[in-house]
Amino acid sequence: MSLSRRAWIVAASVGAVEALKDQVGLCRWNYPLKSLAQHTKNNMRSYAQAKKLSSSLIAKNEKAEQSEESLRKVMYLSCWGPN
Repeated sequence: MSLSRRAWIVAASVGAVEALKDQVGLCRWNYPLKSLAQHTKNNMRSYAQAKKLSSSLIAKNEKAEQSEESLRKVMYLSCWGPN
């Protein structure tokens, strides 16, 4: 195949693809897809922050439970322990 014939085939293919994109409306999907990707990325970031905050709260809760158990033990021993 000659070089000029290949160039015409490529040009026709590109033209057909562009015409189909305009006809089908694929260009109109560009904004919603980008918007959806941005929304997903933002939510994943929020999810990661919530997960980090959640693990921090769990650690604080465990520490509070330990403190409560220690206080409970001291109260028990002061009331029922050896005098």
